[in-house]
Amino acid sequence: MDYFSAVRAFTRVVETGSFVKAAASLDLPRNTVTKLVQYLEAHLRVKLLNRTTRRVSTTNDGTAYYERMSRILEEWEEVESSLASAQANPRGRLRVDMASSMATRLVIPALPAFQARYPDLQLDVGVSDRPVDLVSDRVDCVVRAGKVTDPSLIARHIGSLPFVTCATPGYLEHHGNPKHPSDLEKGHVLIRYFYAGSGRQLPIELTSGEKRIVVRGRYFIAVNDTNALLAAALAGLGILHTPAFIAQPDIDAGRLVPVLKHWSGEPAPISIVYSPNRHLSARVRVFVDWMVELFKTHPHTQQSRSKPT
Repeated sequence: MDYFSAVRAFTRVVETGSFVKAAASLDLPRNTVTKLVQYLEAHLRVKLLNRTTRRVSTTNDGTAYYERMSRILEEWEEVESSLASAQANPRGRLRVDMASSMATRLVIPALPAFQARYPDLQLDVGVSDRPVDLVSDRVDCVVRAGKVTDPSLIARHIGSLPFVTCATPGYLEHHGNPKHPSDLEKGHVLIRYFYAGSGRQLPIELTSGEKRIVVRGRYFIAVNDTNALLAAALAGLGILHTPAFIAQPDIDAGRLVPVLKHWSGEPAPISIVYSPNRHLSARVRVFVDWMVELFKTHPHTQQSRSKPT
């Protein structure tokens, strides 16, 4: 019996939680999948799965075996997809992690074009603002804002995000419209963003020509999620300083009003980051190229002019 097919059947049963679903995804009879798993258990002389009438779960040995063999299968599939015939049509699963606002407001709305181009790819998108360990979390690449300082990672700078400062009409009616960044420290309330884990707040830096001012005004609320940041602004809780793509739909609808138009924040650099021990696969490569395209065409992003690092 084909050992590779047996391992693939076992991993698919674990991932789907069902022999029936595994058989359907592999386009095999359920009986065949059952026999493949039985063959594997007999070959290894260990029980890999606990089976009941309602569910399938892994034994301790099964969990350990799955963790090791699923990675080997991915490498196997990657070798196949790296062949010349697969470069134009990469297939398989790509695990990506990015900030919640970038996923919901920038990337996911544009994904139909990516899906049409690469229909055999599957995207597992982790959506959070928390730092991710690429190795332990088994992520192929992460999309992150800011400078990448970890020398153990490889980063491809794909573009940057311009900032806008804004507030609701109701807030401005009550507190007045600031004319200078220093006004934000006199009678105004800010909405602040802090990084998960460290608790460090994202600084608000505004520039106009050669002038640069760091705003240190008071705040009522600070959050560690960019969607929550926008929600706080729409609730009229203060002045928001955020990437333009997050606030622009609400600015266009009149729910938010830009302020300090002659003062801008330094655009946030955006990079796709991956581990050096995971070569730039066909799956990652086409996603990176597509993201560069997205930053080139989206009205509230700026394309990178730098080369890959």
